[in-house]
Amino acid sequence: MTPKRGDDVAPPPVDGEWRLRFSTNEAAKGWGELGADAPGNTRRCFEALRRDPLSRADPDRQHRLRGRLATGALGGQEYPQWEYEVTAGGRVRYLVDEARHIVHFVYASTRHPKDTE
Repeated sequence: MTPKRGDDVAPPPVDGEWRLRFSTNEAAKGWGELGADAPGNTRRCFEALRRDPLSRADPDRQHRLRGRLATGALGGQEYPQWEYEVTAGGRVRYLVDEARHIVHFVYASTRHPKDTE
């Protein structure tokens, strides 16, 4: 998604941080809604994923998905799919491209995704 006038400015990654990217327009819109509804939690999510998107330190908040959701495809490539719980219902799902050090947001919403219910 190309930034345009009026968009927020994302800081560039430094000192080994991961680059965060939106893979869908829906994820970009959902991220904005999460930021408006729960700015503190959304900022903590941003910082956690920037620092270590593969962290297992808090599995209740951040974890790799299992079963049919364990991987996701992007650009013809398969990547591990993870989820970060921003709020009780709000989630961010992301694919981890370790080779390029990029986290691809594929889902962000104030509502829990229906495919895990």
